[in-house]
Amino acid sequence: MRIECEHLSYTYNAGSPFAVRALDDVSLTIEEGEFFGIIGHTGSGKSTFVQHLNALLRVPSSLKKYKAKKPKKGQTPLPAPVLRVGEFDLTDKKTDFFALRKRVGMVFQYPEYQLFAETVEKDVAFGLKNFLKKGEKLSDAERKSAVADALSTVGLDYGEIAGKSPFDLSGGQKRRVAIAGVIVTKPEILVLDEPAAGLDPLGKREIMELLHRIHGDWCKTVIIVSHDMDEIAEHCTRAAVFSDGKVVMCAPPKELFGEAETLLSLGLDIPLTAKLVLALKERGISIDCDYTTEDFLAKVLALKGGKA
Repeated sequence: MRIECEHLSYTYNAGSPFAVRALDDVSLTIEEGEFFGIIGHTGSGKSTFVQHLNALLRVPSSLKKYKAKKPKKGQTPLPAPVLRVGEFDLTDKKTDFFALRKRVGMVFQYPEYQLFAETVEKDVAFGLKNFLKKGEKLSDAERKSAVADALSTVGLDYGEIAGKSPFDLSGGQKRRVAIAGVIVTKPEILVLDEPAAGLDPLGKREIMELLHRIHGDWCKTVIIVSHDMDEIAEHCTRAAVFSDGKVVMCAPPKELFGEAETLLSLGLDIPLTAKLVLALKERGISIDCDYTTEDFLAKVLALKGGKA
């Protein structure tokens, strides 16, 4: 499903003294099949944007009580927002948001804190039950098969873990169970807010390998929100940079981190490889790489004639 967004704005506590403009005329397209990154400093609007993608935050025109305000005399009306996810028009009151949320999965930061059920099986199965239509039933065999498949996908064995309390698991296992609870419905788009936050290097690598495996097997589009620029450089096809509620850049990592000075001026970090490229440039050595560790090392070794 293609994501198309134009002129999207959002204000928290609108009409009150505490109003905060979180999104300001955002336009962004994410193609089906991408492993897409979203970066920006705290308060830049990135999390607010992704919460619109499965209507956790609603475009005002999609609310039942919404009535368009007439512009004041002499005032130019603002362009109407466009937000489409596949065939779903998220600006329309008649859109089936229930069906949308089944196809766009959302994993929040530190999802393990949202575990709540008595057993791992019940926690993962909650996602299945939550998306059953009125009158629809799921047999025990179907539920068990779907839960086992989701746990297997995240690298956990159903027989060993299904009956355990999720609170007795390790931190890494808890995160995997939380992700399993989202992917159990096999969404076409998976959105993750800081999926590797708080994990050690091995845990980060395993989570990113898991996401690539899901992306390669059945999930058409993966979107990650991340502060980790190395993560973006190593894994994403493209990334959008949010700042003060606006999209200020959107490009593949090679092009994005080629503008390192611009990113630094926005208060953002850059990948270690980009820092090394800048340091070498100051010494008169030019490296043209895509900012992945593998490509950077290959280009450096090529300069030395292939000798380590």
